[in-house]
Amino acid sequence: MKVADDDLVLTGGRVVCPEGVLDPGWVAVSGKLISGVGTGTPPAGAQLDVGGALVVPGFIDLHCHGGGGASFSTTDPAVAAAAIAAHRRHGTTTMLASLVSDPLPVLTRQLTALSELVDDGELAGIHLEGPFIARMRCGAHDPAALREPDTAAVATLLDAGRGHVRMVTLAPELHGGITAIRQLTERDVVAAIGHTDGVAEQIRPAVEAGATVATHLFNGMRPLHHREPGPIGVLLDDERVTVELICDLVHVHPTVLRLAARHAGPTRTALVTDAMSATDAADGTYRLGRLAVDVRDGVATLAGNGALAGSTLTMDAAFRNLVHGAGLGLTEAVRATAGTPAQLLSIADRTGALRPGLLADLVLLRDDDLCPMGVLRHGEWVT
Repeated sequence: MKVADDDLVLTGGRVVCPEGVLDPGWVAVSGKLISGVGTGTPPAGAQLDVGGALVVPGFIDLHCHGGGGASFSTTDPAVAAAAIAAHRRHGTTTMLASLVSDPLPVLTRQLTALSELVDDGELAGIHLEGPFIARMRCGAHDPAALREPDTAAVATLLDAGRGHVRMVTLAPELHGGITAIRQLTERDVVAAIGHTDGVAEQIRPAVEAGATVATHLFNGMRPLHHREPGPIGVLLDDERVTVELICDLVHVHPTVLRLAARHAGPTRTALVTDAMSATDAADGTYRLGRLAVDVRDGVATLAGNGALAGSTLTMDAAFRNLVHGAGLGLTEAVRATAGTPAQLLSIADRTGALRPGLLADLVLLRDDDLCPMGVLRHGEWVT
């Protein structure tokens, strides 16, 4: 794609707006912002015919550990920037950097490095996935790094993030879990429930205390049982909770994806990648935090026991999988990859939809296979 002009009108596309699909439609961009969206005769300005491409909002990933061979578990902002660039090429224009469990001194140094990228506008914030998670459901987290969420430990991490920690995943059944959820919400941090072995009676008080996200629903948590619904049943059925779904069709079967997304509905479903450093890179041996990971045919598993260890998913692939693999509609997929995450992060007044006045964050997808043709972020072409 050519470099964007200060004023540009994308024409001849199928534009997916919150109200539906404009076919054909146009999107006008002025500087960093969307200045108009419509159908019929486009406004004056430099025009780019996108040839029937699908035009969707830039993707927002709430849960990502790395990509392009680089990890967010680093103290080098340049390494983290490489991971951001890898996902941006696939249409992710807004993202949280997720950190896996590590000792507090390690996490504080990583938070310091990532905070620089938040200050620069490259990241929307940081997500701490641990270390306050259940040993029995720790998945690809180092058991030696896990700890209970005491008030001092939570405060240490939030302070190290200088206000940039936007979400923390924890297991509420741990000693101090409910208190920690209240502590997080008091500091305007999203409290997420994940990597938990809690039963329903332990999950419900967590939601009442302010937890509003289910971290990669189904994965890293006690399974659903018809006599003990556990975290899956409680979180999926509570209208206050947004459910993350890893839509690689490996972590969750397409039928289960469809059931969960339809039950939660478009306002509560958020697709995430849970991507690790091997994303957009070759198969081989990598690290996720402190643990070795083998990647074969794009599937990441812990070396030794074969447990799933994040994914090599990108948000454009998640979008395709939801539409082609799980059979959901385009507007539902747009909501799950942009609108709902924007609402959760309280940035819907800036991005997450194709609407005048919002940032010009958008992705052009080929109409036939939904693969990216171009990515516009803040009015500038990424690819």
